[in-house]
Order: sequence, then C-alpha cells, then structure tokens
Amino acid sequence: MSQSKVREYLQENKLLLNKSKNGKAGVKDVIILINHWVHKVILTIAQIAVIIMLCIVFFNVILRYCFNSGIGAVDEVAKLLVTLFTFLACAIGVRDHMHISVTMIYSRFPKDGKMRKFMDVLSDVATLVCGIILVYYGMKYLLQIYGRPGNLPMTGLPTWVQYIPAPLGGIVVTFDSILFLLGILKPTDLLYSEQEVDYGELLKQQAAEAAAEAAKGGKN
Repeated sequence: MSQSKVREYLQENKLLLNKSKNGKAGVKDVIILINHWVHKVILTIAQIAVIIMLCIVFFNVILRYCFNSGIGAVDEVAKLLVTLFTFLACAIGVRDHMHISVTMIYSRFPKDGKMRKFMDVLSDVATLVCGIILVYYGMKYLLQIYGRPGNLPMTGLPTWVQYIPAPLGGIVVTFDSILFLLGILKPTDLLYSEQEVDYGELLKQQAAEAAAEAAKGGKN
C-alpha cells in the first residue's frame, strides 16, 4: 500500500492530527486524535471478535449436525467473545450517542436552548457515572478473582480473563463522557454514524414553510 493510500485511509477515518491555522496542533487536537485512535482500535477488536465467534460457532454446528462431533471449547470461547463484543459495543455507542433514548420531552424544547443543553449535560453526567461504576466494580472484582487459583474448564484460560471487558469498556465510556462534558468532543464529531435528523425541528420547519406559502396565497 502506497503512502498516499495510507494517508487517504487515515484522513477518511479521522486518524491524522488536525492542525490549527498557524500550522500547530494544540492539546485539544492531540486528545481528539487519541480518542479517534482508541475507538478505531476497539472497533477493530470488536469486529474481529464477532467474525471469529460467527466462524467457530458455524463450524461447530456443521460438525455436530453433519459429522456427529464437535469442539467442546467453542461454546466457552464464544461466550468470552460475546462478553468482549458487548462491552466494547457499549463504549462505541456512547461515543456517537447511539444508545436508545426517549426524546419526547427533550424535543419539546427549542434547539440550542438552555433546557436542551442542560439535558445533554445531565445525560453525559449519568453516562460518566455508569462508566465509573463499570471501572470501579469491574477492577475490584477482577483483582479479587485474579488472586484466586482456577482456570476455565474447556479452554484452560485463567478465570479472571472473562472479566477484563467490563473495566475496559468502562474506561472508554468514562474517557468519552469526560471529553463531552469538557467540550473537547462535540456531538457533531461522529465516528460511526451520520448526523441524526431532528424530526421535531423538521416538522416545525415544514409547518413554518406551509404557513409562509399560505400567507403568500392569501395576499395574491
């Protein structure tokens, strides 16, 4: 792969440092770049985990139903990969605000108004609390298990391995929430999705346009 293609790939995925008008990168730009790289890494890990899980489960099903045999460790590996993918996907959802939300009250307030800003901050604070809880209790339980002897029955891996995804996902969730609260990351800085359509504002705009057309027709 040529350098131009590598650079193009990095630019498309927002993995290059953005420099200000004076040609220098500030601390904020470096932090945003680190955030982008962290999410690129965890997205790649999550994708690999899903692909491996699907492949080994499909292969094991073929062995069981076609050859009346199977690999016992597949079920255990699949559970480990599902756990890993789940917590990483949780962190990915926080980054682009893709988790399920109810906007019935939120959409009633004016866009860019104080109430919406307050609710945005409240949402980020609640997410930050959840991230801290994941990190604290995940690490606490991980350290407790780490000191005990024992291995998983099928793969022989240490028991504590299965608890790593919880604090790992919590760290990323906490990191993102802090950046949103500090204003370093903006809701419009999306990595995995496109800007969500505000249907409440769209309906208001359509109603205003219809009223304007009706007013013109009345004058004519």
